[in-house]
Amino acid sequence: MKTSDKVKLAERIRSIEGLNDEERSALLGLLNESKTYGLVWEDKPEAIEERLRTELPVLKEVKSKAIISDNADAPNHIIIEGDNLESLTTLAYTHEGKIDVIYIDPPYNTGKKDFVYNDCYVDSEDSYRHSKWLSFMSRRLRIAKKLLSDRGVIFISIDDNEQANIKLLCDDKELFGENNFLGQLILKTATDNNPSQINTEHEYMLCYCKNKLYQGNWQRTSQAAKLLIAKGKELINSRLSISEMQKILRKWIKSNKDLLPQVAHYNNIDNKGVYSSSSNSSNPHPGGYTYDIIHPLTHLPCPKPANGWRWPENTFLSYDESGEIEWGADHTTQPHVKKRIETSMEYLRTLIYEDNRGTTKALADLFGGEKRFDNPKPQTVISRIIDFSSYKDSTILDFFAGSGTTLHATMALNAEDGGKRQCILCTNNENGICENVTYERNKRVINGYTKPNGEAVEGLLDNNLRYYRTAFVGRRRTPQNMRRLMLLASDMLCIKENLYTELDTFGELQTLENGFRYFAHGYKQMLVIYNEEAIYNIIDQLEQMTVAEPIIVYVFSPGNDAWNSEFVTVSDKVRLTALPSAIYNSYKRVLPKAKDISLTADAETDEVTTETAQSLFDDEEGGNE
Repeated sequence: MKTSDKVKLAERIRSIEGLNDEERSALLGLLNESKTYGLVWEDKPEAIEERLRTELPVLKEVKSKAIISDNADAPNHIIIEGDNLESLTTLAYTHEGKIDVIYIDPPYNTGKKDFVYNDCYVDSEDSYRHSKWLSFMSRRLRIAKKLLSDRGVIFISIDDNEQANIKLLCDDKELFGENNFLGQLILKTATDNNPSQINTEHEYMLCYCKNKLYQGNWQRTSQAAKLLIAKGKELINSRLSISEMQKILRKWIKSNKDLLPQVAHYNNIDNKGVYSSSSNSSNPHPGGYTYDIIHPLTHLPCPKPANGWRWPENTFLSYDESGEIEWGADHTTQPHVKKRIETSMEYLRTLIYEDNRGTTKALADLFGGEKRFDNPKPQTVISRIIDFSSYKDSTILDFFAGSGTTLHATMALNAEDGGKRQCILCTNNENGICENVTYERNKRVINGYTKPNGEAVEGLLDNNLRYYRTAFVGRRRTPQNMRRLMLLASDMLCIKENLYTELDTFGELQTLENGFRYFAHGYKQMLVIYNEEAIYNIIDQLEQMTVAEPIIVYVFSPGNDAWNSEFVTVSDKVRLTALPSAIYNSYKRVLPKAKDISLTADAETDEVTTETAQSLFDDEEGGNE
């Protein structure tokens, strides 16, 4: 439509009688909308989303499944059993902006009973097959984005059935945006033995970040380089002469070439370690530096390269002074700067080969030869992407956990590089998968297991694992629901603060289950106050205490006030948060809009009395559509 026509139509809308201001504004807004490039699908309602319009999810720990290490500083890993939309909602409170890496392997929507929507398999003949899948993924990815830290990234495994759709969905500026697309890995897997036309031998893994401005260079020391570094240290510690070390190193490299791809030319050693002298000292382009380099033995100038030297004279002299120049026998050869093996870095490459038949067997071996899960993702590949994209203290999330590969990969990587990464897995328990596969697999990884051939595999003992299930509280902000939410939020608070050690006393005060609870580890402390009558005794106790850092205090309050005036005398010793309002406020940002609910008077439970009303949960901002 031409601009002049739009102006005329806008004038007509403004002059129409019978429209209220809201209706008139909506029509003008539609008129001014511009067409944009993107993905359009018919949103299909989801049963769990409808449930979340009337109930709030919380997490309850299954304490009998906890695995606790003797190492007091072991990382805390979490498995959540429940629909992942419920789990993600709870994590929106405990982990908003705290997740550095998300890896997911969602249903591929092949039409072969791999995707369940509202308790029914979506088959290839379903005319809304792609719309259902996009609705399902969009709801979860929008919450996932909120969980990512500024430096966070997400990896999404997919195949040709939905690759094009998920790429367009994620490219939307309201989700990740095409500017934050980092790349697409191609995983070569086992060959399809029954193709109709073309043999499919690969899947994809898309990678997006929260904000590309926070992404540095993804490079790591390769495994081959690590082997050479270790061998160099071993030789230096042997106190052999340099010539003897050199001879042993080159013999070792020759016999282990298969383990040292792309780094076998690092075959020199001195007292600092392994290096290569193959770096070219000449400038690759005309215009290099033209000073004389004098050989230290003959005291004559070395031959100048046609394009000049690569380095300024001061830089070269600095290298020489620190022993980083490899000189030839005399002045007829050019010197080289030693290239240390530690500088040999690798990047995450787009092509990855992993035969998933071997992966399936490895998982079966973990279960004593019993096949419990088809086609698990390769642990080595997941470890690799986490290695490149995470920090040693990162939190990793997988909300399509399947067999639990992501946690296994995280623990294996921690064992390799000394990291303290934490991992969160979310999955339902359909056919017992969460309990009998996801949890049981990682329990065996931690405790150790024996393969069918009798080979014992040592456990990764320096890990804690806690198991949670989702539960629900009524969404209306009634006194009864608020009290119940406060009581049930305790496990979520431990997750949020990564603080699980509970003590029976706080100073001289005895804790009470429905009064207050106290958690502490090192300098970190947390009080959860359920009953406001406990506040004054706690304040008296705080006035007598010296604390290294403010104590985290969650206190029940019917509103947003965390009893600040009562705590004024100890305000420097506490960090106050009012509950459950903090949970309500967090959930508002991710939950669907609440339904209008009929409320009836109930003197026994002190329910709100009115004919009909919008949920009081949405009394200010309203939920998301």
